[in-house]
Amino acid sequence: MATTADLVSNGNIHRHNQNINTFKSDAYVRSGLSNHFSKHNGKANGGLDKRPFKESFDQAPLYVAVLTYVGFGVVTLFGYLRDFLRACGLEKCNLAQEREEQKDFVPLYQDFENFYTRNLYMRVRDNWNRPICSLPGPQFDLVERVSDDYNWTFRNTGKTIKNVINMGSYNYLGFAENNANFLTTVADTTRQYGVGVCSTRQEMGNLDIHNELEDLVATFLGVEDSMTFGMGFATNSMNIPALVGKGCLILSDELNHTSLVLGARLSGSTIRVFKHNNIQSLEKLLRDAVVHGQPRTHRPWKKILILVEGIYSMEGSVVRLPEIVALKKKYKAYLYLDEAHSIGAVGQTGRGVTEYFGLDPSDIDVMMGTFTKSFGAAGGYIAGKKELVDFLRTHSHSSVYATSMSPPVTKQILRVLKCIMGQDGTTMGIQRVRQLAENIRYFRQRLQEMGFIIYGNEDSPVVPLLLYMPGKVGAFAREMLKKNIGVVVVGFPATPITESRARFCLSAAHTRGMLDKVLNTLDDLGDYLSLKYFRHSRSSQDRTLRQNSVINH
Repeated sequence: MATTADLVSNGNIHRHNQNINTFKSDAYVRSGLSNHFSKHNGKANGGLDKRPFKESFDQAPLYVAVLTYVGFGVVTLFGYLRDFLRACGLEKCNLAQEREEQKDFVPLYQDFENFYTRNLYMRVRDNWNRPICSLPGPQFDLVERVSDDYNWTFRNTGKTIKNVINMGSYNYLGFAENNANFLTTVADTTRQYGVGVCSTRQEMGNLDIHNELEDLVATFLGVEDSMTFGMGFATNSMNIPALVGKGCLILSDELNHTSLVLGARLSGSTIRVFKHNNIQSLEKLLRDAVVHGQPRTHRPWKKILILVEGIYSMEGSVVRLPEIVALKKKYKAYLYLDEAHSIGAVGQTGRGVTEYFGLDPSDIDVMMGTFTKSFGAAGGYIAGKKELVDFLRTHSHSSVYATSMSPPVTKQILRVLKCIMGQDGTTMGIQRVRQLAENIRYFRQRLQEMGFIIYGNEDSPVVPLLLYMPGKVGAFAREMLKKNIGVVVVGFPATPITESRARFCLSAAHTRGMLDKVLNTLDDLGDYLSLKYFRHSRSSQDRTLRQNSVINH
């Protein structure tokens, strides 16, 4: 196997054969996923060897897709009609427009983007960017606002909507909290170091608590070394260009986060996209890359880097990591794993998808994660071999030019890590990990029993509930808020045009009473808005993945 030191060099990837563990493919469902993974690294699957690996991607009846397209078509036709009325001066246009003297300049917005914003998005704009005026924990308070011009502008009423159940924040372990007893060390750190560092790590911004955090992250993940950054998005977008460049090939999952996509584009590497979690699609690209090499010259690629996420935040699906690790070993590629949504949220002790699948962390060349979700803080990390981290300390733009992580944020992450690892002398951390897993199973099972179509893995804290029709997106969010439940709704272009959805994020801080209130409201609202699209009993699903990943010693 190639070493991580090779990843930061310009050496070619060699095409020699090596005996490695591979997987058997019995049948592929939906996206070419193998049903039986026979052997990997000689390890059992961390307690998952006897348990089915379940992911649901059910389809709605055909009429739902037809009505969804019709709905978008009707809204689009009315949009063109309203644009005609605005052009004739019969309707006021509230959107910012180009000045007459700049009419010959290139427009700031593409025509369709501008059209979509003023005619479609504006109809449901009240469901986003709501101002919160309390701690965004399992419950929060919202500033009440109204619009007098159909969502073009808003004004606050001076009232507050109290105790709204928060079903949208990534507060997976409930550490976004303001309990003074828990935050004593964070307050002490603020008094000692202040709030900001005002310098980079390489100059005057390298604090002892930064070094302590990096050592603890490496210990937590079971790797040689790690480095931390003040911004999660920049951890991806600024570090990928430092690892690969011209003459390198990036194989990216089609549903990867924008930060990964941006980092890949900034690197100057050739980018090829494989179907989501599709092992056949990935292997075909790997095989072609090794056989044919670079276009025109057919020289070997300097590096081949596979970009995947642990949990995909819009689908709720878990990466097929054992199969991908086997492929990257077989074809001598490198693997970059983004665990923004999986670190802390899955695995028996919250150590992410490597622990979830019982894999050796050293099989992952670049381990990336963020502190913005399970840790209730900010920033991100890169972890792996010491050679990798040492290289990034001097070549990463996010390390060389960015301001160091804020001291109280650093201390918050340290506090949470020690809590999860039990170094604070309590079992609170592991209890929260288990509570989250229990909440996930309960919430998903109840939704399925009600007849909703939900996406994703049964152990994923991200639960997309399919709404489909554009008119139901705004209605769903508004009706839920009337019941004091805050939800996130997502539609085109963030999702495929026929797959608008509500995205629920479970937290260990959610009580059973909170979840029951949300579920009961969903049950009633599902009947009111006709959202229960599932057609069959769970025993006769047509497109539900039932993958039994059995790994033997």
